[in-house]
Amino acid sequence: MGTGLFPVDRRQLRVCGVDEAGRGPLAGPVAVAAVVLDPARRIRGLDDSKKLTPAEREALYPRILERALAWHVEMVPVEEIDRLNILQATLEGMRRAICALQPPVELARIDGNMVPRGLPCMAEALVGGDGLERAIMAASILAKVSRDRLMARLHEQYPEYGFDVHKGYPTPAHLAALQRHGPCPQHRRSFAPVREALARLAGAPAPEPEPAVAPAPQPMPLPA
Repeated sequence: MGTGLFPVDRRQLRVCGVDEAGRGPLAGPVAVAAVVLDPARRIRGLDDSKKLTPAEREALYPRILERALAWHVEMVPVEEIDRLNILQATLEGMRRAICALQPPVELARIDGNMVPRGLPCMAEALVGGDGLERAIMAASILAKVSRDRLMARLHEQYPEYGFDVHKGYPTPAHLAALQRHGPCPQHRRSFAPVREALARLAGAPAPEPEPAVAPAPQPMPLPA
């Protein structure tokens, strides 16, 4: 049995875990992963990706791909983040990742406190789920490793920012590079430090962001 709103017996329901990586960075996409684990093929060493070293995450990544019954990683690009706002872009990435799983799942367990709209299955949000649910742990690792690898590739295109080190997060070195070079196409214009860097380049005050209204999460119906 699992923890959360819906007691889970995996012999009866097909369950996926969902988690994201990259909501806080100033650059690059947000990555969302959904994973269905095989209860017959246990993966040793699973944990919240933030508690693992890069080497541990890299070692677990191929084992998850090999042993999971299904998995999908969705990258939501910078343009969509700026258009929707980071929260809504993340929720949309979660919806896409869940919908991409085949065969379809019956219950999605999502790390956090919100459930995206338009899901084809029951869903529950688990605060701290990446420390409670093994499928969410696996999803957190896939999302983190996939995004880190992409940021390393972006470093080859834009080496002046140090994306291979900070992965787009607002470290002092990244902020200094942003001031020195201005934003690149992979910087999120909807984030304040990027707007301010653009304004400095233009010699004008930083524009205020447009207010983004996030719809309230919809409760999921209990199974009959």
